[in-house]
Amino acid sequence: MPAHSAREIAADVAAGRTSAVETAKAALARIEAGMALNAVVTIDPARTLADAAAVDDRLRAGEAMPLAGVPVIVKDNIWVGGWRVTQGSRLFREFIAPRDAIAIERLRRAGAVVVGIGATSEFACKGVTTSPLYGPTRHPLDPALTPGGSSGGPAAAVAAGLVPLAIGTDAGGSNRRPPAHVGVAGFKPSYGAIPYGPGFAEPFFGLSVIAPIAADAADIALAFEAMVGADPRDPDSAVVARQAEEIGAQRIAFSPRLGLDAAIDDVVANGLVSTIDRLSAAGLCITQRDPVWPAGATEDAIMPLQHAGLAALYGDTFRKDPTVFDPDIAKQIERGLSWSGAEVAGALLASAAIANAFSAFFTEVDLLLTPTVPCVAWPLTQLGPDMIGGKAVSPRAHAVFTPFVNHARLPAISIPCGTDRCGLPFGLQIIGARGQDRSLLRAAQEIEAVLRA
Repeated sequence: MPAHSAREIAADVAAGRTSAVETAKAALARIEAGMALNAVVTIDPARTLADAAAVDDRLRAGEAMPLAGVPVIVKDNIWVGGWRVTQGSRLFREFIAPRDAIAIERLRRAGAVVVGIGATSEFACKGVTTSPLYGPTRHPLDPALTPGGSSGGPAAAVAAGLVPLAIGTDAGGSNRRPPAHVGVAGFKPSYGAIPYGPGFAEPFFGLSVIAPIAADAADIALAFEAMVGADPRDPDSAVVARQAEEIGAQRIAFSPRLGLDAAIDDVVANGLVSTIDRLSAAGLCITQRDPVWPAGATEDAIMPLQHAGLAALYGDTFRKDPTVFDPDIAKQIERGLSWSGAEVAGALLASAAIANAFSAFFTEVDLLLTPTVPCVAWPLTQLGPDMIGGKAVSPRAHAVFTPFVNHARLPAISIPCGTDRCGLPFGLQIIGARGQDRSLLRAAQEIEAVLRA
């Protein structure tokens, strides 16, 4: 981890104990030393140091900034004005973002300094982080393993201590599973809580969110407050509740498998039960309860939306030259071209049914605790582990506990809660009702305090 949290860095820079320029230089040196991870795919030291100098000038002029001088990595599918942003795709290898996404604009206004662009899988559509442009991102604890995807670069950068804060995206768990695999915290806000865009056209219909990654929930909350709030440039942006409830006043449920017939490794299942026992011993009232899903509610039922979205955006290019894409993405585009309108509509209906089921559940529960992932990290040459829980599984079985949250547009955070015998981490996922992001983040901080005691 970095020597200092984002909170500590901002306090030190604001107090003049160090400068934004000195902080940025130190982050750039760490990034250079950590290049073997392939977590950061683009740097622009001159631009970064100029931005840091501007933060120092603003401080001298008396401006208060909650993220003063905090170095941040931004995922390679979010626009950062003047930077090369490629979505990990050969189609965008020379693309320079014409302006900041609203979230990045707000981070800069709060004093954060962009020090690099973090690796993603192509179009953020893969559960491991590798791309035709940049190759694979490696796990900070074992370079033979993947950190997962698609926000593997930002997650690995934070876990390796290159930066205290990174910004990713999450359309099916991309900002929760990689943090769980590398041992940091990753947050998926309520849909619309942080404005989306301007930026690339999205293959995900009403699902993707801009999302922070940090060592702990307190730094995530700091970044969230800098980015949150409706903006007229994003018609889907929304206001979230201001009041953050104390965790003791909330109804908390634990679902060992999210009510799904999902394979899970014993070390993860047992680690989650141990975590729940510790939280209960600390005074939290937790009941075991599963959401009740509609018939046929599986990730397979909703995956046509991703495939069709990719086909709509890149199908014409695929027909001309499918080899320009990552082979795994090419398969998704090809599949998307084969779906009928009725099949895509069926996926939309399945998505709505999942959202309705989750909404009903959260009329009776305030927080839901689940696994983030069913397994620890696996070899980076594979799309997913071959076996989970002693069973042969499909390549997407590692992603089972996260996508439904996106379809219900709920906030969720993954925090570290255990490791296997080799020290590989896994995470506890905390899910809240839509718009209750602040209460969720407060609860996450209180749960972290118990687990670290």
